Amino acid sequence: MLTPGREVEVTLVKQLRPGLSYPAVVIRDDGNHAVVRAPWAGPKERDAGYVRFEQGDVWTEHFWRDRWYSVKEIQAADGRIKGWYCDVARPARVEEGRVTVHDLELDLWLSGDRQTLLRLDEDEFVASGLPERDPGTAARARAALDELEELARAGLDELLAA
Repeated sequence: MLTPGREVEVTLVKQLRPGLSYPAVVIRDDGNHAVVRAPWAGPKERDAGYVRFEQGDVWTEHFWRDRWYSVKEIQAADGRIKGWYCDVARPARVEEGRVTVHDLELDLWLSGDRQTLLRLDEDEFVASGLPERDPGTAARARAALDELEELARAGLDELLAA
């Protein structure tokens, strides 16, 4: 288990483009659900169309060792919740000082006001070749996206509090 208050390296492994690694601080870890907090790891601002990621944003990231997704709550520098970015990914591999997640390209966005819910990157999922190369994993990924959508419609609160 990760130790609260300690720094860890979070690594997101991508199929179609370079991955990303960044430092984060452990908030809690119950042996299955690990929560870390990190500032926006991008080198500059990024306008995704549905939200703008910027310097000063704080990401509280939830990873599970047994679920095929992670959920990231994005808070603006002024404390306002921008929303939740949900990645469909293989269950997190958590080791001392490191959290590694293999992204499966499908994503979901829930706005901070909970009025906008978007399924994202289905084209990247298809372009990754995963549906043809590994139909079983692709089916798990699609099921995880469906589960995330149901959880998001319920507000995500129960999931993130556990």
